[in-house]
Amino acid sequence: MMLRRTLTRISLAGLLLTTACGGGGGGADGTIEYWLWDSAQQPGYQKCADVFQQRNPGLRIHISQYGWDDYWSKLTASFIADTAPDVFTDQLSKFPQFVDLQVLRPLDDLGPTSDIKDSDYQEGLAELWKGKDGKRYGAPKDWDTIAMFYDAAALRTAGIDPATLNELTWNPRDGGTFEKTIARLTIDQNGVRGDEPGFDKTRIKTYGLAANGGGGDNWGQTQWSSFTGSAGWQATDRNPWGTRFKLDDPVVQDTLGWYFGLVQKGYMASYAAIGGANQITPDTQIQSGIAAMGLSGSWTISAFTKLTDAAGKKLDIGVAPTPIGPTGKRASMFNGLADSITTFSKQPENAAKWVKFLSDEECQNIIGQTGVVFPARPAGTELAIQYNKNERNLDVSAFTDHIENRTTFPLPVTSNAADVTALMRPALDAVFLGDVPATSLTDVNRRLNELFEVVG
Repeated sequence: MMLRRTLTRISLAGLLLTTACGGGGGGADGTIEYWLWDSAQQPGYQKCADVFQQRNPGLRIHISQYGWDDYWSKLTASFIADTAPDVFTDQLSKFPQFVDLQVLRPLDDLGPTSDIKDSDYQEGLAELWKGKDGKRYGAPKDWDTIAMFYDAAALRTAGIDPATLNELTWNPRDGGTFEKTIARLTIDQNGVRGDEPGFDKTRIKTYGLAANGGGGDNWGQTQWSSFTGSAGWQATDRNPWGTRFKLDDPVVQDTLGWYFGLVQKGYMASYAAIGGANQITPDTQIQSGIAAMGLSGSWTISAFTKLTDAAGKKLDIGVAPTPIGPTGKRASMFNGLADSITTFSKQPENAAKWVKFLSDEECQNIIGQTGVVFPARPAGTELAIQYNKNERNLDVSAFTDHIENRTTFPLPVTSNAADVTALMRPALDAVFLGDVPATSLTDVNRRLNELFEVVG
């Protein structure tokens, strides 16, 4: 056990890119340390904690919230320093590495969480949190899909009926009606639109489409995954736990060549336009007038609906579905969060009681009533839908229709996740910047497959 822990620390030290103080740490005094990163979700989970504590005298939940970037570095540092929390919010793109490092406790082996059923959650969600050994390492808490947010005022001035966004199509040859729409929404510094004579693609005032971060973390979840998905492409030979990659497929290369080519045409925000490494988010791009429309995840609904103009007036924000692709269907990556228990917890059974409560209907309904995310259980999802309808006057069917119409595909789950990201991130950023063509991904694909031959 000591040797395994030592090897785990060595591996984690290699994974940790920046030194950070772990903080917190699982305790044995009845205080369950729980970490999450989303400040918008913290109030809802504090309500869950209050109810849990009333039901379980002697147990206390202490919630720590950190920003996304700090969260993962602090978590990795806490594993090395033996100060890890009892329970933490896990993400599908991260959890495979933690399974490989054996720092997650199988929930099947703990009494309170041993009876979690896949069928209690949105179809296909719970299965994603099982390791190659078939054991469950995360209890589902929410799910997300992708849609397009838009500034209704920008559409009106462009003469675009919002209803037409529901039928947009795209293809890698000419971009279809989707590209025509974002060209119309693009305005240069002289007031000329992207579909008008004299348009200057080098001097843009408002881009038709926001950029979202770099070239595509999390397999392009909020950037290009809806396009590759609706073109019929899948990233690995199987999912979860694939070992052969498909970035050499002409389908993905043609799609990404077209998608990042929108930057060269002046229709999509460039790396410089979004602040370089600072990466101004799509909601901020729309708020500031940098962009008229942007793809984003359902977890950002709250942020978009709070946008105001320079005078403090609330912006009229709408939501439209992802465009229909060459397959004749829409597509969205299906992702989600779960709660995991660390092997460092000194009170795993108590931690399991908390995780079970988090994944049960009572807490999920509390979260649904906040309208911040779509809870993993259908009843909680329905409450979130109603909250958005009644409190925000917002139709969120562009997100939920993906579930009803079965147009989702899961985020690729593989071993060696950190190494995969380390190879893909700079390669995709280079394509985004226009430094290399999308065909350069063939070499990246070879290196990914070699990684699994050597390490897998």
